[in-house]
Amino acid sequence: MGRLRDRLTGTQYPEGGLEPLAASEVRAALFAINSPDKPYRVRNALREEKADVVAEWHVMEPAWGTGTGRRQTERTFKFRMRLDPVTHEVRVCAENREVTRAGDPPGRAVERGHGSGPRTRVRSWKGHYEKGPDGRRQRVDDFRFDSNDMRDPLQKAVLAAGWTWRGARRL
Repeated sequence: MGRLRDRLTGTQYPEGGLEPLAASEVRAALFAINSPDKPYRVRNALREEKADVVAEWHVMEPAWGTGTGRRQTERTFKFRMRLDPVTHEVRVCAENREVTRAGDPPGRAVERGHGSGPRTRVRSWKGHYEKGPDGRRQRVDDFRFDSNDMRDPLQKAVLAAGWTWRGARRL
């Protein structure tokens, strides 16, 4: 059951023979991911988040539709991480919240919490296809969001520190 559970929770283990770093060094490695060119940020968790470190991506998707049928979605995606220095694990819980505003101007708002759990992945794309310079059809992104663009660097930093990345439903 262990391997199946690991697969369902998205648990990743570091390479064998890698000496685990101290919790402070893992925290520093996670904060080192911050950069002005990244659309997300890594920060200390607030008390009510029940975590040690939070990576957060706040996105306002482009509006679509016209008139009263116009809709715009504001999305916040978080990875809440708790560091366990005894077992050398980072337990991770993903959260996705979205608020959809409708109308022109936007009035009514509907808030939803989606997917909270270890394997939550969110993708959103708006764009079009056009003929490229070589004459072949190519995809042009007007807007793109993929939660794995945030998860992958976080996971690599944890694994490189010799710690386990363990998905959790709640912290």
